[in-house]
Order: sequence, then C-alpha cells, then structure tokens
Amino acid sequence: MTTLLSPERLARFSTRRPWAVVAIWTVFVALGAVLATNIGSVLTTEMGNAVEKDSDIARRLIDDHFGVEKGQEYVVVQSATATVDDLVFRQKLDAVAVALRANGDEVAAVVTYTETGDNSLVSKDRKTALLPVVLRGEIGAEAQDDAAKVLETTRAFDGKDGFTVVTGGVGSVSKVFTETSEKDAQRGEMIGLPVALVVLVIVFGALVAAGLPVGLAVVSIVIAIGVSSLVGQAFELSIFVVNMITMIGLAVGIDYSLLIVQRVREERSRGLSRDDAIVRAGATASRAVVFSGLAVIVALLGLLIVPNTIYRSMAAGAIIVVSVALMAATTLLPAALHLLGDKINRGRVRIPGRKPKANGEAGAFWSRTSNLVMRHAVLSVILSVGLLLGAASPLLGIRLGSAGVSTLPADTDAARAFAILDKEFFAGIMAPTEVVVRDRDVTSGSTMDAIGRLQASIEADGHFGPATVTASPDGQVAVVSAPLIGDSTTNGAKDAIKRIRDEYVPAASNSTSAQAYVGGDTAITMDAEGVITQYTPIVFAFVLGLSFIILMVVFRSIVVPLKAIIMNLLSVGAAYGLLVLIFQQGVGNELFGFSSSETIEAWIPLFLFAIVFGLSMDYHVFLLTRIRERFDETGDNRASVAFGVRTTAGMITGAALIMVAVFAGFAAGDLIPMQQLGFGLAVAVIIDATIVRTILVPASMALLGNVNWYLPSWLNWLPEVNVEGVPHLATTPIEA
Repeated sequence: MTTLLSPERLARFSTRRPWAVVAIWTVFVALGAVLATNIGSVLTTEMGNAVEKDSDIARRLIDDHFGVEKGQEYVVVQSATATVDDLVFRQKLDAVAVALRANGDEVAAVVTYTETGDNSLVSKDRKTALLPVVLRGEIGAEAQDDAAKVLETTRAFDGKDGFTVVTGGVGSVSKVFTETSEKDAQRGEMIGLPVALVVLVIVFGALVAAGLPVGLAVVSIVIAIGVSSLVGQAFELSIFVVNMITMIGLAVGIDYSLLIVQRVREERSRGLSRDDAIVRAGATASRAVVFSGLAVIVALLGLLIVPNTIYRSMAAGAIIVVSVALMAATTLLPAALHLLGDKINRGRVRIPGRKPKANGEAGAFWSRTSNLVMRHAVLSVILSVGLLLGAASPLLGIRLGSAGVSTLPADTDAARAFAILDKEFFAGIMAPTEVVVRDRDVTSGSTMDAIGRLQASIEADGHFGPATVTASPDGQVAVVSAPLIGDSTTNGAKDAIKRIRDEYVPAASNSTSAQAYVGGDTAITMDAEGVITQYTPIVFAFVLGLSFIILMVVFRSIVVPLKAIIMNLLSVGAAYGLLVLIFQQGVGNELFGFSSSETIEAWIPLFLFAIVFGLSMDYHVFLLTRIRERFDETGDNRASVAFGVRTTAGMITGAALIMVAVFAGFAAGDLIPMQQLGFGLAVAVIIDATIVRTILVPASMALLGNVNWYLPSWLNWLPEVNVEGVPHLATTPIEA
C-alpha cells in the first residue's frame, strides 16, 4: 500500500497535524451525536422486501383502492372486580376517552362502549372493554409516532383505582420493540464495556492505554448511528440497527485499536522515537487492521444481495461502523498517540504473575500446546472435528421464524395488551390477515359467491376469528379481513396462512376470473422468510467465493483457503447447533438467562454466517501470515506452525475475549433476536479462537506439511500481497 491513503502515509500525516485531525473528528462526533437523536423515527419492525411479493401486492391494492390506511390502536381497560355495567367502570372509560381525544394532532377518533353500546367491545365476563383508537398518521413511522402519544396517555391511567389500562396495535408494538431495543443496547454497553476495559488493562497493564481503544470505539459508534439516521431518510432501517452498530462497533473498534496501540508500545520498547513508532505501526499493524476490516466488509456486502429490509439495513449499519472504525484507527488513533506520547503508559496496573516478554515470542504454554497437538495431529483433527460436528448436530432440527409480541418482556405494554386481547377477544385484531380479491367488478354475483365461500372457509378454520368483507368504492377490490387467534408469528399462524393460499383461495375462486392476494403481518413475514431462503445459497457462494480468492492471493496457495473455508463452516455450524439446542430446544436456556422460543429468528443464521466469516478470516490471516513468513525463512513446517501459534495466541486470545464480552453483553438483553445473535457470535468467536486456532489449524498444518502452500504453476501470475507490511522473504509456491 503505497498510495496516498495508505495506513503508513495516514499515520505520518496524523502525527504531523494531530490537532487538525482531532478537530475534524470532533466535528464529526458532534454532527453524529446530533443526527443520532433522530434515529428512532426512521426505524421499523417490518421485514419488508425490495421485490414485490404476494403480501406486498395486497398492501398496494388496499392503499390504491381504499386510500392509505391510518394506524389503529386498541386500548384495553380491565378491572378485577368491576364490570362495564358499574358506574365506576363507565367513568373510567369516559376519562380515558377524553384524555385520548385531547391528543387531537395524533388521534382522529376514539370509540367507546359507553357511547355506542356495542357489546363486541366488551369481554364475556364484562370486566374488560376495548377502545379502538384511529390515528391520524398512516401505517408506518407516522403511526408509530402517534402511538407513542397514546402509550403516554394510557400509562398515566394504568394501575390507578384498580384498573389496568394498556395499549396494543401495530404502532405501539413497534414503539415498544424500539424502546426495548434501545434498553438492550444500553445494557449491552454497560456489560460489554467494563469487561472489555478489564481485558485491555490486563493486556496493556496501563489505564490510559486501555481507555484509548474504548474511546475510539465510542467515537465510531456515535458517528455511525448519525450516518445511519441520514440513510434512514431514504431507506427503511430495522429497529435492530442501533444494537448492531453498537455491538459491532465496540467489538471491532476496540480490537483494531488494541492491535495498533500494542504495536506502537512494542516499537517504543525497541527504542524507536514516538512518531517513528506510530508510523511503523501504521506500516504494519494498521495494514493488518485495514485488511481485517475489508474482510469483514466484503463478507457483509454479501448480505446486501438479499432484497430484505433487515438484511440490507443491518448490513449497511455494520458496514458503516466498521468503515468509521477503520478511518478512526488509521487517522484519529495515530494523532491521539502522538499527543499522548509516553503518557500512554500512565496509570500502570500491576498484573500478578505477568513476566517480561522477549520480542513478542513469549508463551511457553502455547508452544507446548501446539507441539502436543502436532505430535498427535490425526487424533487432534478427529477429536476437534467430531466435537464441532456434534455441536452442530441440533442444526438438523432448526425451525426458522420471527419474534412476535408474545416474545416481548411480560411487563411491557404490548405484551400485557396482547395477553388480555388473546384471552378476552382476539389478539389478531391488532394486525388482521387480509385477503385482497381483485376483479373487474367484485360485486358481481359470481365473484361475491366466491368471496362468500372464502369467508366461510376462513371462519371455519380454528385459527381465525370472525371474518368481515369490505368492497372498495370503485368496486374493483374487496378485502376479507380476519383476526388470527394467538401470536401472528407462530408456526400455527403460518400454517393457517398457508391453508388460505393453498386451499381456501383456489377452492373459492376456481370458477371466477378474480385474483386473490394474502396480506397482513403473518403473510409479510412468510414472504420475507421465503426471500431469505431463496437468496441464502447466493450469499453463501458470494462470501465463500470471495474469501477463497482473497486468501489464495494473500498466501499464494489453494490449500490454505480451502481449509479456512472448511474450518469456518465448522465454527458457524457449531454455533448454529448450539443456538438451536439452547433457544429452540430450551436446553440450559435458564442457566444463561435466555428466553426459549419455538424458532430461531429467520434472519440470524445468514447474518451470523457473514459476520463470523469476516471476523474469523481476520484471525486466520494474522496466524497464517506469521506461519508463512517463518516457513519462507526456515522451510520447517512444524517449527513455523509453532512459531505462528505462540506469537499470535496472545493477541488473538485478547481480541477474542473482548469480542466475547461485547457479544455476551448484548445477549443479556430482553429481545430474543439480540439474545440469539449475541450468543451465536460469542460462541462462534470462542470456538474459532480455541478449538479452531489452537487445535485444528496446527494439527491440519502438520498433517499436510508442505502441501499447505501448494499453488498450481498456472497461478504463478498472482501478485504477492504482504498484509503486515514487513519485509517479506521470497514466497515460492510449492507444486505437487
């Protein structure tokens, strides 16, 4: 990298103009902080598709022929003793209605039993009443903002005078998911940051040196959230974007800075001046960091192929924060190191048992371990592969799905409203299933007969409540709407939608020219999951193919990338299996404090694969670069493997511990999707840094010997790439 923007040149520039660099980044942080305050308004809970599916057509037809639907909430008022026939209950209903109507900018209409006498708004025991609330905002971000006001109003009544007053609806559910997501992000930071700081103190033995990587990570997160807020003005963003940015930002931001700061301190200990040490680190460690970051970005780019809101928005968020972390590590960090100078070693902490290390090659434990593994290479490979395959075995029973209202913490407004609605009415009224029938004239006899048959079939299905039919003013569209019984994201709900699509619609419309499209939240989720399934092989091929090419070029070998891919797939497979075992099968979930779920979030496996692949390639390159360099120098394969393991084990272990701490912190949240993702990432990193790097890599390297570096002669034209920037000895490819 000899270009103007090479890490070495950037480091030199930053040391010459440190205050200018700091000033520029200060402006970026300030702008990011201001923009970040608006992130909540651009987030969505929907799994929307960029390609139009059946459910998307249904929504478009409703909007075109009925007008864009306004948001609707259902306020539930319940008493343990009084009924709607009692004066105190009626007075409470009226008081709640008056308070809701006072929010004229957000609330268009409120319907109450006391005004209409409509018994459908009252439960059978008459101790629970519904207040349907029509919002002024359209379904989506506007409705969520309006629902926030409804939530604020009803929370003021909840628990007063012996009444439960809670709100349920698409907008309020989205709002509660967003609030819970924000709390989880804060909790993840509160857990991950202190643990990461402790690890950094152990690694550096100095408080200032330990605090610098954490500060750089926070800077990256603030700016990335601000940039994402801007992106959200043009594209839909998942509510999990903030969690993703914070989690990945802490992990890579700290790790990248850790590697560079450690290298600067090593160079200083060798006698280099302050700025020379920083520039030297820019030419070595920073290059490795840039390669690592680009590897993660390449893996995440594969997710942008999937035309789905969650994948594209979360991949974009992760790519943004990794990119910002790279820029901060190559510019702001060198400037900060220049300004701090030897103050970087202030706040020294004595670590019991720590001994001086010579030339970074200390580590008798790692040397003994690698030699032991290589002496019993066949057994080591069999045991480690067997262990990983055993861990992966529950994957055969994986069921994919989506988190619904019932997976929210039981004390949230949405979960409480859902529980009451599910028991006393139909929880599905919050987001009913809608079958949209289109014809030249839906009021014609044959079409109305078909709609009647469809309505009867849906009502006869035990998973739906009463169905209603509404025709559009132009007579071209009719909507058959029915609430699902229970959570709309369960497998039972999906089976019910499948019956409508595969059985009820064909049977009802076989004698007409009418077309029918099934919409509603469950159908939207099913279509999104179908898109994910369709694009999964494409993403796998993209990530695996690019990874193979990159590693082949870096190591001038076709064996190394093949082994790397196999090992990474084993790591990911084991993480998948443990996810299924703990979350889906419920084995040990209470021990970890996790919620059980009948499914694994549909978007998590593919997302987990991309992130883990990018991060693990980082470790693989660090380790194999050292092995290759020593092999080129000595020609001794076993000695080179032992050298590579003992000189990188400390760094890889420290980096892995930090990532595990961060990911585990986010797994401690309340939202099941983040629990699953955080746990999956933490487990994958642990497996990769221990079983794979400590056992499988040295054992397989010993077994294959010089074959590890085999490159066909017709690929000799490949360029030589030196990741760490140090003088490289001739890398002669070995032919079989």
